[in-house]
Amino acid sequence: MAERLLVVEDDATLRELLSASLRLAGFEVRAVTTGAEALEAVLHDRPDLVVLDVMLPDFDGFEVVRRLGGSGSGSRGGAPAAAGPPPVLFLTARDAAEDRISGLSAGGDDYVTKPFNLEELILRIRAILRRTTGRQPDAHLSVGDLTLDPEGHHVTRGGRPLLLSPTEFSLLRVLMEHVGQVLTRRQLLEAVWHYDFGGDDSIVASYISYLRRKVDTCEPKLIHTVRGTGYVLRRPSR
Repeated sequence: MAERLLVVEDDATLRELLSASLRLAGFEVRAVTTGAEALEAVLHDRPDLVVLDVMLPDFDGFEVVRRLGGSGSGSRGGAPAAAGPPPVLFLTARDAAEDRISGLSAGGDDYVTKPFNLEELILRIRAILRRTTGRQPDAHLSVGDLTLDPEGHHVTRGGRPLLLSPTEFSLLRVLMEHVGQVLTRRQLLEAVWHYDFGGDDSIVASYISYLRRKVDTCEPKLIHTVRGTGYVLRRPSR
């Protein structure tokens, strides 16, 4: 089951970028804009982790964590918690040392400053979740000489690294997780894009084409079209 993240960010552009990127990385995401909304969402949705902007329109992120009762891993002794406030990753433009100390002292688990690298942010989120939930890193996926590392976002075929976009990576991961199973365009649209394209499944065919140009440049071909049904990634025949 995908971990649930709560994104608290009042900048609409950044909020949408973060939400879309985290969904592509495999998380379930809810996004809100104020500290009050964050407190309500934590109470009702019980997210696994909160990505929390410090500078919010009502009260700051440090106050949000204080009202939650503190959530830092230090308060849990580094052990998985069955109940209590979720872990918090602060996201802010305030990069002074005293701000970092305030954030971590308030109960934050990590502190990332803007501008930030999305891949690094995702890795930090996964590291916190492993530490606080006891979840083990996702195992590498292999089909023939094709290998995908879910944690490192690294793909190789025949030992040669493949440079995939985040969407291509997510699509390939879904196909590899369902190796041998025919998936319809609608299933892939829901799994990878979460219907962000208004239900238009033509985007799936386009990205399957992009993937083939990178994954199937050699024999045997792994990605196959099942006419009238969808697509399947098959293990090479012996």
